[in-house]
Formats: sequence, C-alpha cells, structure tokens
Amino acid sequence: MSVHEELTSVQRCLDDLIRSVGRLEKEMGSGGLEMRRVRADTNHLRESVALLRETAPAVAASQRRPDLVTISDTPYDPSLWVDTDDEGLGARDRRAP
Repeated sequence: MSVHEELTSVQRCLDDLIRSVGRLEKEMGSGGLEMRRVRADTNHLRESVALLRETAPAVAASQRRPDLVTISDTPYDPSLWVDTDDEGLGARDRRAP
C-alpha cells in the first residue's frame, strides 16, 4: 500500500473514532474529566494526521528510487588511459614499488 492509501485509511478510521466519541459524549455528557481527555486525544490525533498528510508528499518523494543509468558493454576508448597509472602497480614504464 502506498503512503497516500495508508493515510486515507487512517483518516477514515479517525473519522469513525470521532463520530463514536461524539455519540458517547452525547450519552455520557461532556462534563467528566475522562470524556474531556478522550475528546482532547481525538483532537490531537486529528491534528497529527493532518500534519502527516502535509509532509507525506515530501517523504514519499525522498524515498523514490533514483533513475537507473545504463552502462554500455562496449570497451572504453584506449586513448582515455594514455599517461595513467595502474592502481597499485604504478606507471607503465616503471617497476612497481
């Protein structure tokens, strides 16, 4: 599942939770400390999911794989290696250390 789909699923569940808390609040009343805490927690969750939705495109974009670069199997032009040292062997006309 993509990040966008996951966030949509979380948002749906959160909407269900908010509706359920609203119904519970109507039955129990909103004066109790416990009910106020539950309402505050659901509001915090709503804000947190909203922040996640804002940052999700940036996170998803940074996790994309870089474009692949095709490297040809043809040999390189030998003129590229003129006057170069072989790694660990030194220059071509001299002895290795």
